[in-house]
Amino acid sequence: MKVVIALGGNAFNKPGEPINQDAHLKNIEAAAKIIQRIVQEGHQVVVTHGNGPQVGYFAELQRDSQAFKLDAINALTQGLLGYLIVSALDKALGRGRSAALVTRVEVDCSDPAFKTPTKYIGPIYSEEEAKKLGVMYGWQFKQDPRGGWRRVVPSPTPLRIVEIDIIKRLADAGYVVVAAGGGGIPVCENTGVEGVVDKDLASSLLAIEWKADLLIILTDVDGVYLNFKKPGQRKLDAVRVDELEKYYAEGHFPPGSMGPKVLAAINFIRNGGKRAAIGALEEGYEVFKGVRGTQIIP
Repeated sequence: MKVVIALGGNAFNKPGEPINQDAHLKNIEAAAKIIQRIVQEGHQVVVTHGNGPQVGYFAELQRDSQAFKLDAINALTQGLLGYLIVSALDKALGRGRSAALVTRVEVDCSDPAFKTPTKYIGPIYSEEEAKKLGVMYGWQFKQDPRGGWRRVVPSPTPLRIVEIDIIKRLADAGYVVVAAGGGGIPVCENTGVEGVVDKDLASSLLAIEWKADLLIILTDVDGVYLNFKKPGQRKLDAVRVDELEKYYAEGHFPPGSMGPKVLAAINFIRNGGKRAAIGALEEGYEVFKGVRGTQIIP
């Protein structure tokens, strides 16, 4: 079976932990053990991952400059996190069983997202700082709900995984492939653009193009809920895709949290996927087996 495993940010950093190499390595070992069990059962695995905290960290380091643009920072964090995942997989599976690939994702240069940036990145600035940087670099800013001002960038729709043929060849050769980190580097007309592709939508696209059987999205909650943290909260243990689409259209899943994950699962199933699953990282193997998390079926 072909399996795409999308790791959320908590695979690297738990809430409140410092962003450093030791914490990353300790946390990723738990994910590596889940991947190990799945691989040892004879399945092909491609791993994707988030990179939001790490992009924010490096954006903070060059707080008032544009020495490296966002596409380069995305590439930097893909390489860094890919190295850490492969290092953990070396311990779990043996050296030489996995490979990390810096991955680009094609987007439409005329995507409406470029006219209405919505994705927060980087540090919080004062209003004065934001205005100054906006003039200097052409950046756009919005008020952050936590206070202050933060840069916002476009989040265009992913259309094609540029390196998909390489991913297929590596996976067919028996490697665990780490790819499309942070949603991949968005490119249009072969040029990197400043934007952030949603990591779950990119993972779904990769799974579709690879013709995967199963897409697993591992995050910091144990499944998909209706009325999350509201009266009448109810977890969906197993749900057909048409029912989940109805709940999505009704606005049950916020765009900044569960919404993209649910949409990614819907897209995968609607494009030939056999099963998608959303659940907690620590229950990852059980989510794979279909006994934990939310299981989405055709």
